[in-house]
Amino acid sequence: MNKELIMALKQLEREKKIEPAAILETLEIALAAVYRKNYDEDSDIQVKINPETGEPKVYEIVEDDDGEKVAVEKQTNANDFGRIAAQTAKQVILQRIREAEREMMFAEYEGREGDIVTGIVQQSDQRYTLVNLGRVEALLPITEQVPSERYDHGMRLKAYIVEVRRTTKDPQIIVSRSHPGLLRRLFELEVPEIYDGFVEIKSVAREPGYRSKLAVSSSEEGVDPVGACVGPKGSRVRMVVSELRGEKIDVVQYNEDPETYVSNALSPAKVKEVQIDEDENTAVVIVPDSQLSLAIGKEGQNARLAAKLSGWRIDIKSETKVAEELLSGVAKKAKKVEKEEAAGRCEAIKTDKSRCTRKAKPGSSYCGLAAHQKQGEDG
Repeated sequence: MNKELIMALKQLEREKKIEPAAILETLEIALAAVYRKNYDEDSDIQVKINPETGEPKVYEIVEDDDGEKVAVEKQTNANDFGRIAAQTAKQVILQRIREAEREMMFAEYEGREGDIVTGIVQQSDQRYTLVNLGRVEALLPITEQVPSERYDHGMRLKAYIVEVRRTTKDPQIIVSRSHPGLLRRLFELEVPEIYDGFVEIKSVAREPGYRSKLAVSSSEEGVDPVGACVGPKGSRVRMVVSELRGEKIDVVQYNEDPETYVSNALSPAKVKEVQIDEDENTAVVIVPDSQLSLAIGKEGQNARLAAKLSGWRIDIKSETKVAEELLSGVAKKAKKVEKEEAAGRCEAIKTDKSRCTRKAKPGSSYCGLAAHQKQGEDG
């Protein structure tokens, strides 16, 4: 076993980056346990392996006359113990290889949360989908899937790494197709200006499988962030849409001014006016009547995504509704003024059937005119 063991350890060090000392230490512990089991259960046994020759030696730990523990070499049956040692060495080495490979796979994906990986669908059922990433399989749970997508066996897809877990077996990698980060990463792959730092993705809002919005800005004068993301004739955004199986994507320009930003976020609808209330974190958006349904979107989708993207609570109103509310407010105000003015006025009715406009006398409902006072007396 000796020569073959040392050669095997050196090969493992070259190919798997496994330290020979680590394997020898594990092997010594394993051989000591095997010796106790087969030869001497009651003794305190240690095994030492020469790292140069691979020769194993067995020692019994005993106390000398002074009570100190010393190691005394024991004679072993070379053939019998050698056979057992060889079998044990094989098992230990195989176990260490598996452990090292698991550790290398974990190290490869550790800290990669937020990255995109490409894999092939291996298995899909109602609970999860397995995606083969090459050396390891990733788990795509039902909660991270897009309801409108099908994951057929052999299909190639990109996914977003949500979590990497260490387990007793292979590392468990949780990936997502519905995470907003997937959209962000896909644009980073397709748009060189984002990679180079000229264009920045400020915010992402997504309803997976249906529609998404992306707010971008430029740090370089002369670089159009929206145009860079869309690409020549829409080529770049079309690649992202294709990877997301037809999900519609609106790319809008970010702006520090909240009114402009909210207006852009509601694209493709045309906005007439935005009224910001910073205390309530709300934005009242006024749009032409013809743009109302477009601004709200199907089942409120456009307004919902714009609110997620901008961070403002958005209330969309048509011009007609705003005008009606304005007229209603004016009417209410006029009625209030009239009511206030009516309080304290003379209640007498003049000959032209209109009410007297003079103030009533203190303690009376009528003014000082004798005719009006008489109306009060006649009741």
